[in-house]
Amino acid sequence: MDGIIVVDKPQGWTSFDVCAKLRNLTQTKKVGHSGTLDPMATGVLVCFLGKATKTIKNYVGADKEYEGEMTLGVVTDTMDAMGKPQTSNVQRPNKSQIPISKSQIEEIFQKYIGKQKQKPPMFSAKKIKGQRLYKLARKGIEIERPLKDIEIYSLELLDINVRTGFKPVLTFKVKCSKGTYIRVLAHDIGQELGCGAHLSALRRTAAGKFSIDQSNTMDQILSLSQDNKLDTILLQYEQVRSA
Repeated sequence: MDGIIVVDKPQGWTSFDVCAKLRNLTQTKKVGHSGTLDPMATGVLVCFLGKATKTIKNYVGADKEYEGEMTLGVVTDTMDAMGKPQTSNVQRPNKSQIPISKSQIEEIFQKYIGKQKQKPPMFSAKKIKGQRLYKLARKGIEIERPLKDIEIYSLELLDINVRTGFKPVLTFKVKCSKGTYIRVLAHDIGQELGCGAHLSALRRTAAGKFSIDQSNTMDQILSLSQDNKLDTILLQYEQVRSA
């Protein structure tokens, strides 16, 4: 089978898990994707099958769009909800309280728009000197990581949730260049807010020309596979080459 399947990656799955499942369902040896999503994240994962894998290099540089949530007052070692809470020298907001106004939050958001340098997190699949950073992090080892050039095109505050009994949560939307770590962005904003934060939810809504509207859930994919109808959601190789 040759072409593209746009997957709505479920939470808890790695990008490798999705490719492995497609490889099994389609009996296609070569299956790859154009941009990793962390296990916690959901949303657009563009998967290439067969001859289409030759075109992945044309898509890895695509811009991305996300919607996410950052929870204030809690810092974790992975900078997201999968990690362990860490002690922090920043103030922790009381439950149901927001430590800063909406206008101040939006002002801080504006500081992160534009070209900038970002340090990859230790808990990431990035390789340095042949070693995966997350493998070192699990051993308690931290090494220097070179800063990466990224760009945030837009960063919008969508909502401030201050439900009783919970830590304040900021819902946001961001459009950015490839290689941007949204959990690092959430962590850095939390530090600047003075209360700390971690990324508590993330959904990729677009990757280049591919949007969440044209993606397929794994349940849909499994159902189509059982009915031998996976070809109905496959973007043909000819379309991929001319895209």
